[in-house]
Amino acid sequence: FFALPDSVKQHYFIPGGGGQRGYTPFGREAAKGAEAIDLKEFWHVGRELPEGHAYAPFMPANVNPTEIAHWEDVYALFNALDALGGDLLSAIARDLGLEDGFFEDPVRDGNSILRLLHYPPQTKPAPEGSIRAAAHEDINTITLLLGAEEAGLQVKDRSGQWLDINPPEGCLVVNIGDMLQRLTNNVLPSTSHRVVNPSPERQRYARYSMPFFLHFRPDYLIETLESCVSPDNPDRYPEPITAQDYLMQRLREIRLI
Repeated sequence: FFALPDSVKQHYFIPGGGGQRGYTPFGREAAKGAEAIDLKEFWHVGRELPEGHAYAPFMPANVNPTEIAHWEDVYALFNALDALGGDLLSAIARDLGLEDGFFEDPVRDGNSILRLLHYPPQTKPAPEGSIRAAAHEDINTITLLLGAEEAGLQVKDRSGQWLDINPPEGCLVVNIGDMLQRLTNNVLPSTSHRVVNPSPERQRYARYSMPFFLHFRPDYLIETLESCVSPDNPDRYPEPITAQDYLMQRLREIRLI
């Protein structure tokens, strides 16, 4: 898809859609608080809802590029990652001392997104201050990231050092997102990460990756878990917020709406 002419790709850009479905052109998204734009373009695939579903006002219909054969494969990938994410959340629930099924209802028909990402080759010097993806934390609950063929992903450890992440073939990187951080009162901190520009010998190569952003359902109230509040860790988020309101707040911060 990303090899198609810009004029064709632009046909799938939805103005005012917040990048929630279809194509988002190069240079549209920036990290929260960053002045420079990220050097990437992407496509978003969301959950397929039946007609008349209560969440349809919050989760627009998917867009399917007619130029690409076997596009339906992306929905199989979405469903597989969605199921795996549920299994991972069961393990996280146990770690938090909750019932295994605690997250089943919060993520049922959740506003999850599969992002198909393209970081173009850097045949010219990057704009000052811009990297492929500036340091940020994901908005959602957890992110499942399929490994990219090109290097560049880094995460920040507790000491503030940036570490290169090169997962073995067939493995996933799993990041905690801001919604889970908020729910757990920072007991599970959101993962700060970035994608740096390529080394000179790799600048002529594009980078592709496919993160799956697992979200709560739009009307789920993100309210601090009592078990995650203590005298040493008082409630940092005393005002609950729905997942949809939080998503809209963050999309404004990263300039998608």
